[in-house]
Amino acid sequence: MSGALRVATRGSALARAQTGHVVAALVEATGVEVETIIITSEGDRSKESLSSLGGTGVFASALREALIAGECDLIVHSLKDLPTAPYEGLVLGAVPEREDPRDALCTRDGLTLDELPEGASVGTGSPRRVAQLLSLRPDLRIVDIRGNVDTRLGRVRDGDLDAVVLAAAGLGRLGRLDAASELFALDLWPTAPGQGALAIETREGDSIPELLSIEHPPTRTAILAERAVLAALEAGCAAPIGATATVAGDELHLSATVYQADGAAELGCERSATLLGDDLLVADLLGQAVAAQLLEDGAAEIAPLGPGGTE
Repeated sequence: MSGALRVATRGSALARAQTGHVVAALVEATGVEVETIIITSEGDRSKESLSSLGGTGVFASALREALIAGECDLIVHSLKDLPTAPYEGLVLGAVPEREDPRDALCTRDGLTLDELPEGASVGTGSPRRVAQLLSLRPDLRIVDIRGNVDTRLGRVRDGDLDAVVLAAAGLGRLGRLDAASELFALDLWPTAPGQGALAIETREGDSIPELLSIEHPPTRTAILAERAVLAALEAGCAAPIGATATVAGDELHLSATVYQADGAAELGCERSATLLGDDLLVADLLGQAVAAQLLEDGAAEIAPLGPGGTE
């Protein structure tokens, strides 16, 4: 591919910051010229809840359409927003090294979750975070919110909400990690499959060798295992499911938890596998095995899984 690379992104401050990191890494590693194009999605225009719009995959659609139409050469997503089903004509061209996958609690007075007063109002648009919050603090008043990071933090600052839950990686990319009062440990509070990682999609058959400079194989292996759980459970990106995979040497460890919407019940499973040879195949099979165990244990009885929950 000759000439400048055209990179498309959503127009939010976080999306632009994420894309900026990718662009800077590409330029530093290869010297390639890069042009950034802003695309507006239905998810950006609408004020409806994510669940009513069809889940976080709504953010990916406009970008993918632009890529297929030849308006750009690659697109940058938050990997947790990417539906697990393949998109005809597109491939995952690169997965950079993952940043902090944890969720962050942001409160007005630096309070932790345990320290929030009874009946405190906490904002989130994620069914998983709702279930996790209520499982630990059933007294909380959960408020469904939309908007960018600054808008959400502003509702806490202005006293409209007592707290919000956001992704630590997003706060970090925006230079706002100081707003976090507490970072939830992954063993207690697993996050969305792929959280903290970015996805760079390209057209199938295109040759963009520059992407090799930002590819991080351990991150791709880990997120594939997490997303394999989601796919095997036939659950959408917004389903109340948390998954955490880590690569240490030649060991891949995966844990996943399915939550009841009100936090009253949850099911978890964790397994490990040795990475010898085809890491991506091992990751996919491990994710499928964890999902199969969760289903055998009754996950479909507590969460909206199956064809009705897919994107």
